[in-house]
Amino acid sequence: MKISIERSDLLKAVAQAQSVVERRNTIPILANVLIEAEGSDVSFRATDLDIEAVDKAPAQVERAGATTVSATTLHEIVRKLPDGALVTLTADSAAGRLTVEAGRSNFSLATLPREDFPVMASSEYASNFSVPAPVLRRLFDKSKFAISTEETRYYLNGVYMHISESDGGKVLRCVATDGHRLARIDADLPEGASDMPGVIVPRKTVGEMRKLLDDDDMMIAVSVSETKVRFATPNITLTSKVIDGTFPDYTRVIPQGNTRKLEVDAADFAKAVDRVATVSSERSRAVKLQLEEDRLILSVNAPDSGAAEEELAVAYSDEPLEIGFNAKYLLEIANQVDRENAVFMFNSAGDPTLMREGNDLSAVYVVMPMRV
Repeated sequence: MKISIERSDLLKAVAQAQSVVERRNTIPILANVLIEAEGSDVSFRATDLDIEAVDKAPAQVERAGATTVSATTLHEIVRKLPDGALVTLTADSAAGRLTVEAGRSNFSLATLPREDFPVMASSEYASNFSVPAPVLRRLFDKSKFAISTEETRYYLNGVYMHISESDGGKVLRCVATDGHRLARIDADLPEGASDMPGVIVPRKTVGEMRKLLDDDDMMIAVSVSETKVRFATPNITLTSKVIDGTFPDYTRVIPQGNTRKLEVDAADFAKAVDRVATVSSERSRAVKLQLEEDRLILSVNAPDSGAAEEELAVAYSDEPLEIGFNAKYLLEIANQVDRENAVFMFNSAGDPTLMREGNDLSAVYVVMPMRV
C-alpha cells in the first residue's frame, strides 16, 4: 500500500478515529487504526468493540492495500507535522512496518496484520432517516448533562432516543436522567422515522457523535435497529451498540400539577447561583431559594466555611416558598437555557421542580429538591 495525502485531511480523519480508541487495551489490535486504500480515497477505521468509526479522506492512491498502525502514535506524528505538508504512507507487509514521510521527516511504525482487526458485524436497520445537524445537536447537547455515571443502573448511562406523542402529534424525543434530574427534549419528527425503535445511546457514543455535528448545513443519516445505531455524514460513519436495557417510565417523574410559577433571567440566575455556591463545601453544595412576591433570595449557609446570600428581582406572585437544591444541578439546568427567561414551576419544598425556557414546551427539565 502506498498513498499520498494532505496533512489536514489526514489529521481530521485520524483524530476522529483515535478518539474512539480506548487508552487501556488488553487486546493490542484495538489500539490500532485500520487504514484501507482503494480507488481515490482512503478510509480509517477504529473500534473499541462497542463503537466503530470509519473516516474517508481523499488521497492519491499509488498502490491499493491495507494495514493497521497505532492510532495515538500516528495521530501525534501527524499533529506535529508542519501545516500544508504532503504526507506519504507506505506499508511494507513483509517487514511489518508503515513508513510515514513528510518533507525531511521519516517515521517507521510497527504494524499488525489487517486480518486480525475486528470489524463490527453489519446489521439490518429497522429505520433510516435524515436529520439536520443543528436539530440533532440540540437534542443531545441539552440532554447529555443529565446522563447518569452510576455503573449499577447501566440503563441510565445514555440518552434514550425514541418516538413519542406530544400535543402536536409525534415527535423525536431524547431523554436522560440520573435519578436527581431529568432532561426531556423534543424535535419535529423527521420523515421516515415514525417506526423507529426506542434506543439508549451510550454516553461515549453521544460524545463521539457530537463531533459530526459542527457543520450547520450537514444532514446526518440516522439508522436505528434494536441493537445498533448509526450516524453518518458523507465522510464519517459512526456505528455503536446501544445499551441493552429498558429505560424507566420517565413520564411519571415529570410533574404535571405544579402551579407556583417563577420567571427569572436565566443568565443572571446562573451567575447568582454560582456566586453564592462559592462558600459552600464541595460535598453538599446546597443552595436555598426563598421566594416572596417578585423577589428571590438565594442563600448558602456552610457552618465550616461561611455564608452567602444574593437577591434577584423576579416575577413571582404565589405563596412564599423555601426550597433547597444541589447547586451543581441548578447551574447545569440554568445553563441549558438559550432564551432570556427560565420558568420554574414549583409545588412544595419536597416535590420535584419543573423548568422550561419561556413558553417553549419542547425542552423540559426536572430537578429534585434537597433539604437545607
